[in-house]
Amino acid sequence: MTEPLGETALFDLVIVGGGIIGAGIARDAALRGLTVALIEKHDLGSGTTSGSTRLIHGGLRYLASADFRLVRMDMRERETLLRIAPHLVKPLPFLLPLPKRRFGRLRLRIGMHLYDALSYDKTLPSHRIVSPDELSRVEPSLDATRFHGAALFYDCQVHSPERLTLENAIDAAEHGAVVQTYTEAVGAIHDGGRLTGVKVREVLTGREREIRGRLVVNAAGPWFDRVAGRIDHPKQPRVRTTKGVHVACEPFTNSAVFLESAIDGRAVFAIPWAGHTWLGTTDTDFEDDPATAMATADEVQYLVDSVAPYLPAARTAQKYWTRAGVRALARADGSASAVSRMHRIAADAPGLVSVIGGKLTGYRAIAEEVVDAVCRQLGHAGRSSTAVTPLPGGDPERCGPETLEAIYGARASRVRALAEADPALAQPLAPGYPDIAAQVVYAVRHEWCTRLEDFVDRRSYLGFRPDRGEAALADISRVMARELGWSEERRRTEHDAHVTRAAREREAL
Repeated sequence: MTEPLGETALFDLVIVGGGIIGAGIARDAALRGLTVALIEKHDLGSGTTSGSTRLIHGGLRYLASADFRLVRMDMRERETLLRIAPHLVKPLPFLLPLPKRRFGRLRLRIGMHLYDALSYDKTLPSHRIVSPDELSRVEPSLDATRFHGAALFYDCQVHSPERLTLENAIDAAEHGAVVQTYTEAVGAIHDGGRLTGVKVREVLTGREREIRGRLVVNAAGPWFDRVAGRIDHPKQPRVRTTKGVHVACEPFTNSAVFLESAIDGRAVFAIPWAGHTWLGTTDTDFEDDPATAMATADEVQYLVDSVAPYLPAARTAQKYWTRAGVRALARADGSASAVSRMHRIAADAPGLVSVIGGKLTGYRAIAEEVVDAVCRQLGHAGRSSTAVTPLPGGDPERCGPETLEAIYGARASRVRALAEADPALAQPLAPGYPDIAAQVVYAVRHEWCTRLEDFVDRRSYLGFRPDRGEAALADISRVMARELGWSEERRRTEHDAHVTRAAREREAL
């Protein structure tokens, strides 16, 4: 979509990390007229973003720790995302079962009223109380005898945070940003004690070069300290990394259900998503490379045992696959679940801006805050417009319910145009799948799709299916080989790599 990084180009801003926050920073900066380079050592949205619970929410549980600033920011951002990305972000009804104990009910009801008060400018309905009889009808999978009714409230779900990330990067590129995936920061460039760029290595070719910028932003999420060690040499780690595990099960709930774990009282969810019930999540410290995070059998059992006393079908429901992601939290003592999800932004080294922590829901506001800090340092007067500018597919008048619209929003016509020009591209990728070959071509030509897994997991919704898209791999790899000039060996390697990873995501079941 953009020209490769030049050997001598000087950017206003070099961003390390292509997750949702890094892509959001790139979009905000590019829309303000700054020159931007965004590098990501894997694929866009392939790290913490893809391991999330896929909720756009204020975080009801954060009220217990009086983290009102975080909840209010995320409530505001929930409304913003409904407005600028209506094809990706949708309202989601939640049930919060009320305990039989009077004090417990009172505590949760106060929390719900406070949650409504902090979202005073919302377009979603306020909560209402569901009687025990109504609860049995609304959610028959729930053992309603354990509860005194429930609170019904609304948050939002993003079906694919990976595509939300991608659309931020697309908009950044269309406003002049250079985006390079599979490009790793391996060192720093200093001039007079100031960071003036990064040394990078192309992961797939091994080629090394330099990218120079007036400022560098470390938005590497759970890899933050690893990147900082290469470009800044901090005295101590600044990020605490914790693992969250989810399980995709056959569907057994009608509504999203917010529960307190029967094991330890932590917040856990059972959420309808992609035709599954999505169980999550765990929260345990994780010190290894975030790219290696996988669910364990004990973690899957913990999730099942946490919800099964209330949702008995959780024990017998078929489990399809697991997903593990690693959060980046601002380092603090205490249990992993108790650490605040509020981000920090630091500009305490010449030429460097650091983004520490942050949630999916608040990514746009975090990006605006980062670019505000960048503009102050660069003497740039541009103001953020990302809260009012729809994302590339986000025209609400053209976001229909069809399969392509659900993925591309208002830009689905571009994919259809490819299929109309070449009828072979209108063919399904596999029997029973709605996805067509034109999507693969579009992803390669316009969405930085470089690896087979990029398409299956992050450009389409195939990776969300029970079989993780395996029935379509042969056709996808053939189209990609044709577009990218792969050898037969490379095509087989890509195919086998996806099959191997999919198998690993089933090992814990």
